[in-house]
Amino acid sequence: MLAPPIAPMLAELARELPRGDFLYEPKWDGFRCIAFVERDGRVDLRSRHGKPFARYFPELVRALAAIGERCVIDGEIVIAREGGFDFAALMLRTHPASTRVARLATETPATFVAFDLLAVGDETWTERPFVERRARLESLLARVPREGEGRVELTPATDDVAVASAWLEGAQRGIDGVVAKPRTLRYAPGKRAMIKVKPEHTADCVLAGMRVHQPTEKEPRPAVASLLLGLWDGDVLRHVGVCSTFTAARRRALVEELRADVVALEGHPWEHGFGLEPSPMGRLPGAAGRWAPGEMALDWLPLRPERVVEVAYDHLDATRFRHPARFVRWRVDREARSCTFEQLPR
Repeated sequence: MLAPPIAPMLAELARELPRGDFLYEPKWDGFRCIAFVERDGRVDLRSRHGKPFARYFPELVRALAAIGERCVIDGEIVIAREGGFDFAALMLRTHPASTRVARLATETPATFVAFDLLAVGDETWTERPFVERRARLESLLARVPREGEGRVELTPATDDVAVASAWLEGAQRGIDGVVAKPRTLRYAPGKRAMIKVKPEHTADCVLAGMRVHQPTEKEPRPAVASLLLGLWDGDVLRHVGVCSTFTAARRRALVEELRADVVALEGHPWEHGFGLEPSPMGRLPGAAGRWAPGEMALDWLPLRPERVVEVAYDHLDATRFRHPARFVRWRVDREARSCTFEQLPR
């Protein structure tokens, strides 16, 4: 029998769905989790990196215990809301206080979406074909009651690429993309043996600042680390994310290209802060550090908020991009003041 921790099988990113003898599944927007279920009702939940999850999701422990058979199941923990899934609410579930854990298990109960089976009883199933593992997983999950705070669901699957494409087109508020698995696929822990395709959305943002790598002995020329992006919300320019996907040569060229746009902090829309709304997501990846005027030196350069840049992003969490965006082009035809949240999907 497999024992924790186990590295989950991963997926290689592709631009298009593959054709052929594949099964397609939604890629869920949650926490990857491997569940170790014992016949006596004990359940150990482990994150992608092997960290214990069970204490944070007692409702899922109770639901998975109903399987009543020793098994190891790969899946995703999500929180379903009307109209989609709430990743921010999921982040709040990993709170250290036991009283809050119990309250949130009732207020924002989670769902375990199962999509693979690694072991049953004392037998390891990783060398069996995926279609065989899925069929056995379906029979195991039939034992789990449908009612209760915590739910366990089998992920949908299709061999119709048109259905998978429709999932991909409607992915922003529901799923994170589509995963393609060969029917004969063996489970390879830690290996990128599956294929994933993720949706991409675009937005026109105000370029309001940049972070610059300081010259070093190895690289004596300054280079842009990230561009700081904003969108107008009435009279407030809110910091929504960063753009940092550039080649080394392009990073150096951007310093010269944007040098004339550098302005003093005084009078800049972010003179008194970035206009960030509170979020359980924490600091924006690649963004400038937290600061207050007069308390610490800036680790970013304010830019005249007049340039508009079109960027591509994958996820929007309330008023911010979850991951660094990809530069598409400068929008010389747009006024910065026209870049508002109205262009983003709700």
